[in-house]
Amino acid sequence: MTEPEATLPNGEAAATRIQGIARNIHQQLETVIFGQSQVIDLLLISLLSEGHVLLEGLPGTAKTTLVKCLGQLLQLNFNRIQLTPDMLPAEITGTSVYDLNTRSFSFKQGPIFTDLLLADEINRTPPKTQSALLEAMEEHQVTADGQKNKLSPLFTVIATLNPIEMEGTFPLPEAQLDRFMMKINISYPTEGAEKQMLSEFAKGAGNRYLYQRHLSPVASREDILECRNLLGEITVEESILDYILKIIQDTRQNPNVELGCSPRSALSLMAASRAHAAIRGQGFVNPDNVKAVAPSVIRHRLILTAEAELDELTPDHIVQQTLSKIPVPR
Repeated sequence: MTEPEATLPNGEAAATRIQGIARNIHQQLETVIFGQSQVIDLLLISLLSEGHVLLEGLPGTAKTTLVKCLGQLLQLNFNRIQLTPDMLPAEITGTSVYDLNTRSFSFKQGPIFTDLLLADEINRTPPKTQSALLEAMEEHQVTADGQKNKLSPLFTVIATLNPIEMEGTFPLPEAQLDRFMMKINISYPTEGAEKQMLSEFAKGAGNRYLYQRHLSPVASREDILECRNLLGEITVEESILDYILKIIQDTRQNPNVELGCSPRSALSLMAASRAHAAIRGQGFVNPDNVKAVAPSVIRHRLILTAEAELDELTPDHIVQQTLSKIPVPR
């Protein structure tokens, strides 16, 4: 930044800068991903907040394409892992290889050493392999043979889930779910958006090349790192902190919930609310920012009681109950 820190007393200049970068990315993604404006916003919020993402959606809803396009727009190093039941942890993190020339072992990095990691169908690999991501997601490092190997400062995991195929899948451990800042649900696009998609394809663009035809980089690694630093300038009043805390604590006291939100959830909710305010050009967080991101931050962290599931309640129902009864600060 060329301007002195004094120019950002209320976070307005920081928010303006973040909003400009986020808007450029959003507009480019919308030329390829039709009818998913909210999903794009939530994905950008998580990226700016240094958070990992679970993308859950039906087949053919552009989950993989969305992540590929994001990496292309930001000029990030991108790796994709197609997770399978027979995959081993070392295939993700890397392994030690014996070098005949030096007569010693050296560490060969796995696909996890990248900026943006797409873990496709993460629930198709067993818990032992899923757990290979735990240390990397929390500490941005991989320990192998007693040596700590640092990951990229932009390292972000975006994992996809198919909500309807249960055969041959493994549930994600609660400890790993809690390390994902958000779980974003992708639904079918509206009729108008789907018609727009068909029109683009009718012009002769094949599915696998569509995103390459439209997109050119609009931001850089340095821009994202700058935005992450500037988020600290966005004001969070004490009343907002209390509001966030009451939301998190209410999930622990709800009789329909067996396991509520962790303290990490509160940090994630605050960070996501801050980023939501910033991409809208606000220099401060208000309750509407918290409400906008709360479902995506909380839904995957709740384990409901058996009785609640029999009553066909969902985590989203619990979130809405909580938001409706917690008084909004003025």
